Amino acid sequence: MNAAVKPESLGNSGFGLPDERELRDQMRKDLPADTFQPQTWRVVWFLPLQLIIWGGIATILMAGLPWYANLLLGLVVGHTIGSQALLAHEVLHGALGMSKRWQNFFGWLGFGPMIVPPEFWRKWHNVVHHGNTNIGDVDPDSFGTLRRYKTDPKQKKFTKLAPGGRTWYSYLFLTYSFTMHAQLVLWFQARRRKQFKGMDRKKAIRQSFMLLGGWLVLAAISGPLALFTVVIPFMVANALGQGYILTNHFLRPQTVSNNPLDNSMSLRSNPILDRLHYRFSHHVEHHFFPKMSSNKAPRVRQWLEQNHGDRYMAMPHSTAIKYLYTTPRVYKNATELVDPINPERTFDLMPLQKQYSATNYLKAS
Repeated sequence: MNAAVKPESLGNSGFGLPDERELRDQMRKDLPADTFQPQTWRVVWFLPLQLIIWGGIATILMAGLPWYANLLLGLVVGHTIGSQALLAHEVLHGALGMSKRWQNFFGWLGFGPMIVPPEFWRKWHNVVHHGNTNIGDVDPDSFGTLRRYKTDPKQKKFTKLAPGGRTWYSYLFLTYSFTMHAQLVLWFQARRRKQFKGMDRKKAIRQSFMLLGGWLVLAAISGPLALFTVVIPFMVANALGQGYILTNHFLRPQTVSNNPLDNSMSLRSNPILDRLHYRFSHHVEHHFFPKMSSNKAPRVRQWLEQNHGDRYMAMPHSTAIKYLYTTPRVYKNATELVDPINPERTFDLMPLQKQYSATNYLKAS
């Protein structure tokens, strides 16, 4: 591991301070004990979510509504599927307690529509991503370093798909990329990377085909209405999740240690949407305490703002999306992004750190 550097440093070795353990210990000491206790009662939210999803699909298929009403219902169904996945994300981290069997049950409900089996998600997200967040080329959810693209130049074309790729089709990336990326991780990264050792990859592939089959059956039943029961919900659910996931890390430096205060970013979202999306905007908070229920995350945010306001970063959600589409995706060094196809196109991440730190944000608001 490289030596730690101070936050203002722009060296290639990495950014930040390796004090994540001390920060966690201090927060556990200062915050109420129930902040970190499982909130099993929150599993009841799956009931209204399931009713909205299946009720919406049934209405589209049987009510004979005009196209614009079906479009509205399709958007609601897709939004609900995406929200349900965010809740299932908490479940599979253990934030709601329960046995592993029950966690898997709700994991199937939440991630099944995204074609992601729950056991695969645990290994990919809980273990590999959380264990290597924004670290070199190891994090499976990062576009990685320029070194990767120099080693395998064919991969450069993939960056054209992503936000910041400056192609017309890059604007569609959010609408399918969660599911696509999951399959790329399952078919390729999980096969060759030691971090996925112990996972039954072939079983996960069979399960993915089963989940895909569910969508295909629904499409066959729906006929022309599949636009509203399958295509639009699938795209909206993907876009909702990726609108958070990509902004949570892609605008942060690569770090010397797995410190959420330095390698992750939270968002400032509309309060109503924030509740509907189970406070997924509180992402620095989540990476500090993955097993913490999201309804307690505002306590952690307040502590970080008060005690480490210069380091804690939370950007308005719409601003983060804008930066996502106007910056390249590959790391030239720890704190600078680069377009591997046009290496002269770079972006320094450090001014964002100063501008959107909690200290400056709270002063301006």
